Amino acid sequence: MKPSHVLTGALAAMLCAGTALAGAQEALPAPQPATDRVPEDEIIYFLLPDRFENGNPDNDRGGIEGGRLDHGFDPEDTGFYHGGDLQGLIDRLDYIQGLGATAVWLSPIFHNKPVQGGEGQESAGYHGYWITDFLDVDPHLGSREDFARLVEEAHGRGMRVYMDIITNHTADVIAYRECHDPEYEGERVEPREDGGCPYRSVADYPWTTRGGVDGEAINENFLGDDPRHQTAENFANLTDPDWAYTPFTPEGEEDIKNPAWLNDPLLYHNRGDTTFEGENSLYGDFVGLDDLFTAHPTVIEGMIDIYKSWITDFRVDGFRIDTARHIAPEFWQAFMPEIMDHAEAEGIGHFYVFGEVYEFGAGRLASHTHRSEFPTVLDFAFQGAVRDFVINGEPGEIFLGLFEQDAVYAGGEEAARRLPTFLGNHDMGRFAGFLRDAHPDKADDEAIARIELAHAMMMFLRGVPTLYYGDEQGFATVGDDQRARESLFPSQVELYNATNLIGTDATTADENFDTDHPIYRAVAELSAIRSAHPVLRRGEQRVRHADLDAGVLAVSRINPETGEEYLVAFNAEDSAQDLNVIVDGAARRFEAVAGECAPEPNAAASYPVSIPARGFVICRTVWED
Repeated sequence: MKPSHVLTGALAAMLCAGTALAGAQEALPAPQPATDRVPEDEIIYFLLPDRFENGNPDNDRGGIEGGRLDHGFDPEDTGFYHGGDLQGLIDRLDYIQGLGATAVWLSPIFHNKPVQGGEGQESAGYHGYWITDFLDVDPHLGSREDFARLVEEAHGRGMRVYMDIITNHTADVIAYRECHDPEYEGERVEPREDGGCPYRSVADYPWTTRGGVDGEAINENFLGDDPRHQTAENFANLTDPDWAYTPFTPEGEEDIKNPAWLNDPLLYHNRGDTTFEGENSLYGDFVGLDDLFTAHPTVIEGMIDIYKSWITDFRVDGFRIDTARHIAPEFWQAFMPEIMDHAEAEGIGHFYVFGEVYEFGAGRLASHTHRSEFPTVLDFAFQGAVRDFVINGEPGEIFLGLFEQDAVYAGGEEAARRLPTFLGNHDMGRFAGFLRDAHPDKADDEAIARIELAHAMMMFLRGVPTLYYGDEQGFATVGDDQRARESLFPSQVELYNATNLIGTDATTADENFDTDHPIYRAVAELSAIRSAHPVLRRGEQRVRHADLDAGVLAVSRINPETGEEYLVAFNAEDSAQDLNVIVDGAARRFEAVAGECAPEPNAAASYPVSIPARGFVICRTVWED
C-alpha cells in the first residue's frame, strides 16, 4: 500500500518533530508583481499544454476532418495529440501557483504540421516543435485570443509566462529528389532507415556547384556563409538551391508555411540529416526537419521580426530557445540584442531568455554565453551532478568542480545564479524515472525522500528552479522523449497507465491534480522556504564542504552587504551524517530554517551540523543588535 496523503522524508521528519520552517506559511503569499522580480526570484513550472489539462474537448482534432493521420488526435498513442490545451492551463493556474511556481514555461504553441513521418513511422506535432505557421497558435491548443487570456490571467496573479521558441528549423516539408522522388531519373541515394537523406558536407558539395566539387557551376559569385560574407549583397548571388541535393516541395504544401518567405527552399541548408556531430550539427536537418539557412540575412531578419511580434502582441516575459547549439553564434549575435532591446522598449525590462544547449560540461555551456551572447542557458551540468549525487552515489566533491566553473559564464558567478536548474525534462526523461531505473526495488518512502532531496538541492543551490510538470505527482516512467510526456488529466495510454506512480495509489488513468500528494506538498513547502528568504534566492554561494567520499555537500548562501549567512547541508547517504563545517568566524548564534540546528558554533568559524539520512538542513546566522 503506497502512502497517498502523508509527507515523507526530510520534511516529514521536520514537521513531525515540530521544527519550525522559519518564514514558511501554510498558504503561499502572492508573488511580487512580475515586473519587480529578478530571475533568481522565479520558480518555473514547465509543461506541454497538450499533456496538462483538456479545458476544451471541441478543439481536440484542431478542426481537421478525417482520421488520426489527418488531424493527429489519438489519446491512446504516446506520439499523438491527447487533447490538452490553453484553456486547460488557464483552468489550472491555481494548481500551479499552489505549488509555489511564479512562472510558467510552455512548450511551443505555434501552428504545427499535424502529422509527419514515413509510413508506419507517423507521429503528431503535439509537442509543438514542427512549426508551419510561426505567427499563429496551433488549433489543437486554442487560439491567439486564448493565449492572450492566459498571459493576462497569469500576469493578474503576478506570474510570468515564458514561450518556447524555435529558429533552427520548421516542420518537415522539403524533400530531396535523390532520396524521396521515385520518378527521379538522376543519381539515386539510399535513404537512411528513418527515411532521412545522408548528410553531404560543404567541402564535398560546395554552395557553388551542383552535385559535388566536379559538378555543374551554380551560384558562381557566392562567397560562402562565414561571418565575413554574411551580407545581403553576397547572398543575392545564391539563386540555385541544388548544391547538395535537389530539394522540392510536395504538391499541396508549396505555401504551407507562414510568413511566406519560409516557403523558399533557398532559405534552407538542404544537405540531408544531421548526426549531431561537427559541421552537420549546424547544417544538417534535425531528424528530417527543414533546417533553416540561419546565416542568410533574410532568415535572420525574418526570425527577429517574428519573435518581436509575439513580445509586442502578448507582452510575454521571456523565451526559452530550442536547439540553440545547432545554430552558428553569428545568428545569435544579431538576434539576441534585437530581441532584448525590443522587450526593453516595450517596457518589459525583466525579459528573461535561456537557451537549450544540450551539453553536460559546464565549460561548453558557458561558451554559449560568450560567443552566442545568450543571457543564460539551461543548466544541464547541474542536472547531471544532482542525478549522480542523489541517485548514483557520487560524493559531494562533484559539486566543487561544477561550481568552480561558475566564473566562466559571461557575467561570472552572478550570471550563474540566473541559470535555470532542473532535474529532468521532456527530452531526457523524469528524475523519478532515473531513480527507478537505477534502483527498481526502492520502497516508496525512500524514493520520495530522494526525490525531495533532489528538489531541495534545486531550490536552495544557486540557479532558477525549474519544475517539470507531473514530477510533483510521482510520475516515474522509465525512458526519454514520448515515454516521459504523460498527461495530468486521465490518460488512455496503456504504457503510461501500467506504470506505478510514486507516493500514491492513483495511476495516470486517473486525474492527477492532487494537492495532497506527498511530493506536491513537499515541493510547496520547499518553495515557501525559498520565497520567504531572499538570501536563499539571491545570495552569493560558497561551498563549505564537498565530501571526497560520502554523499555530503554543504554550502553557504550569503548576503554580501550584511554578512547574513544561510548554511545549507545535504546528505544523500542512508544514514545521518555529523560533521563540522566552516562558517563566518563572526557568527555567534544560529537558528533553524529547516531541520534541527545547533544554537551556536563549536568555536570561531566551526559549526556542528547533523544531517538526517537522505535529507537536508538549513541553519542561518542570528546577528546580535
